[in-house]
Amino acid sequence: MDKVIVITGASGGIGAELARQAGARGAKVVLAARRRAELEAVAARSGQEALAVVTDVTRRDEVERLRDAALARFGRIDVWVNNAGRGITRSVSALTDEDLTEMWRDNVNSALYGMQAVLPHFQSRNAGQILNVSSVLGRLPGVPHRSAYSAAKHALNALSACLRQELRESHPGIVVTVVMPGVVATEFGTNARGGGPDSRMLPGAQSVEEASAVILEAIEHPRADVYTREAARVEIERYYHDVEAFERAAAKR
Repeated sequence: MDKVIVITGASGGIGAELARQAGARGAKVVLAARRRAELEAVAARSGQEALAVVTDVTRRDEVERLRDAALARFGRIDVWVNNAGRGITRSVSALTDEDLTEMWRDNVNSALYGMQAVLPHFQSRNAGQILNVSSVLGRLPGVPHRSAYSAAKHALNALSACLRQELRESHPGIVVTVVMPGVVATEFGTNARGGGPDSRMLPGAQSVEEASAVILEAIEHPRADVYTREAARVEIERYYHDVEAFERAAAKR
């Protein structure tokens, strides 16, 4: 795979495994996260040319510095993966201003900074892929205690769709992809704001290897919408066909 791929949130979970798989396929990966030791350990497993750039993606200037580091090393960027994000365990009735601020900062602002940082480079080439890792909860708000996270991912999906339409006529060579995992066996649950169950212990959790392989396939064969498990698409179609019936059935489970 002859691609230069920037991956945020790469010190663990999906980001780390995607970096490992992409590096094994010959991609040059640029890895971003705040945890230096963990990030450098991932880079060591992701190909000889892997570049680790310690980055706080909630700061626009650091995201721009990440872009510049990738271009300085490799001369181009082919794919930008906005994977960094954080969950929450809080019902709507209990949400605070701080909860909403953090969810938007970590899940929406961070991705917007990435999109805006790399876009001029992609526009100059009329080529490139922006891949935003969202969530099934960005289409199916079916977990009440993930309230603000679900809302933030809905917002990310909308921004992605609007950017895709913005570029369709002027820069048809740029692809904007949204990937929607469900429950994946990572530290997402334990790292959520307010704590929560360990996602790795939940029944039916998808392995990080499987979810990352689907994302890598979406890089090899770019398209707009990707679910890491196709069963999620069916559930979402059922939800929007009759919202009240779906919610009543879910409450009985």
